[in-house]
Amino acid sequence: MLKRILLAVSLAIAAIVAVVGWNTLRLTSRQIEVKPLAPLALERDAVAARLAGALKFRTISDASSADINADEFTRMQAYLAQAFPRLHATLKREMVGQSMLYTWQGSDPQAKPVLWLAHQDVVPVAPGTEANWQQPPFDGVVKDGFVWGRGSWDDKGSLVAQMEAVETLLAAGYQPRGTIYLGYGADEEVGGRRGAVEIAKLLKARGIKLDYILDEGMLVTQGIMSGIAKPVALIGVAEKGYASVNLSVTTAPGHSSMPPQKTAIGAMSAALTDLERKQMPAELTGVARDMFDIIAPEMPGLNRVVLSNLWLFAPVVKQQLAQSAGTNAMLRTTTALTVIHAGNKDNVLPGRADAVVNFRVRPGDTVAGVMDHVKQTVNNGEVHAELDAGSSEPSPVSPVNSAQYTLINRTIREVFSDAVVAPGIVIGATDARHYREVSDHVYRFSPVRAGKEDLPRFHGTNERIGVDNYLEAVRFYVQLARNGAAA
Repeated sequence: MLKRILLAVSLAIAAIVAVVGWNTLRLTSRQIEVKPLAPLALERDAVAARLAGALKFRTISDASSADINADEFTRMQAYLAQAFPRLHATLKREMVGQSMLYTWQGSDPQAKPVLWLAHQDVVPVAPGTEANWQQPPFDGVVKDGFVWGRGSWDDKGSLVAQMEAVETLLAAGYQPRGTIYLGYGADEEVGGRRGAVEIAKLLKARGIKLDYILDEGMLVTQGIMSGIAKPVALIGVAEKGYASVNLSVTTAPGHSSMPPQKTAIGAMSAALTDLERKQMPAELTGVARDMFDIIAPEMPGLNRVVLSNLWLFAPVVKQQLAQSAGTNAMLRTTTALTVIHAGNKDNVLPGRADAVVNFRVRPGDTVAGVMDHVKQTVNNGEVHAELDAGSSEPSPVSPVNSAQYTLINRTIREVFSDAVVAPGIVIGATDARHYREVSDHVYRFSPVRAGKEDLPRFHGTNERIGVDNYLEAVRFYVQLARNGAAA
């Protein structure tokens, strides 16, 4: 009997090893083979200076009013008109509040139009950190091979690179086959309700159905994804939803010398602890699974074996990915405790405690599911939970097996020829989510390189972009327009 059991176990192990080996060997690279691009002549210093000029304007958006800093937006728009004269002489510009919609008419009325997105507004500099900047955040300085300033990456870099590409193509006598729209919101950083939402309504009212939409999003990262030496360019095919839940506890106030067994702060603390401990489940499915399937053949050694056989190793991979904040966010709806208010005097028990918990909802989950999770987790009758009005569902997942995705994929490979291209999920929020009714192909990709040291600069101190890096972004948009005409 024992021999039979050992034989069966041995055969099972041999079968597993054979399957693992076969899966590892049969998965070959799925990267598009491309020919090297001919050099694109750009005036390096002039191109960098034009971006730097756009960074001098404090286009900080405010959720409460469009009038705050309105003069800064007006001044920047006038600057762009001066910096890109061919574009403004050829393209039609429409103002949607402070946001802008440009139309570059195509030569073929039968060709479906496309929309490139970026945004004019930037986040403020955190008070008290101004002195930590190597260059003042709104001086627009070009120094040491970088363009320094708030918005150089997020997202004036994309906006001005798109304009630079159009200006370059117009100078060469180029006209796109299909119409190219440029949509530049003025309030992306505070939700896009006055900008992207209204531009999308305008396009829908005109009956315009777009072939694809490209917005800011994922990057060409180097040294960030563990186990792969090559740069990795992820195309965001979806973005997570957004749900903030307001929690409140109300009790009778009292004197701190006679505290009851349960207090408002204690009940709120217990609820927040439970929510932080009991996270929503991680799932290595959908876009995350597709991403690893495509990246697996590009990895060496054990990493390739493991990722080529997720049918076997998925639990181990999930456990490892959950240890890092960045990869954990790809796998699950995340829970973040962001705001708490209670009490105003050290010897008074407050009668109320309030908190806000922010969830970024992964595709496959829903806002309603988040509320169910909160109510099941905080189920003590003392804590009241209410969904904040600014919530939004996860975006639809745009198809990977499509001509539109392939167009963007090919363009990335031509410009960033050393990069591995794969689909990914954008864990933040972009203007792109507001356009789902005018296109079934919405993608999110920023054509800039980033290393580990660059990521803290987003919304942080010393935001900057390398001049050579920025020139690659301009080349990307030029090539994307040309490839679109040939499609």
